[in-house]
Amino acid sequence: MISLPAGTRIWIAAGVTDMRCGFQGLAAKVQTALEENPLAGNVYIFRGRRGDLVKILWATEDGIWLLAN
Repeated sequence: MISLPAGTRIWIAAGVTDMRCGFQGLAAKVQTALEENPLAGNVYIFRGRRGDLVKILWATEDGIWLLAN
């Protein structure tokens, strides 16, 4: 189980995301669509077209995480 620091915001992207995107592509979507800094420590969740895949983008002091299911 991963515990999030207090004050961490969780963003769930509405709609469908191209699951071929890696860290750079998802970070660009965060910057353009949300006008947020993807390295600020918030969690961003993206969903695939069929709904069976998700990617989670999260930056911590330990590094940048891209989790896929």
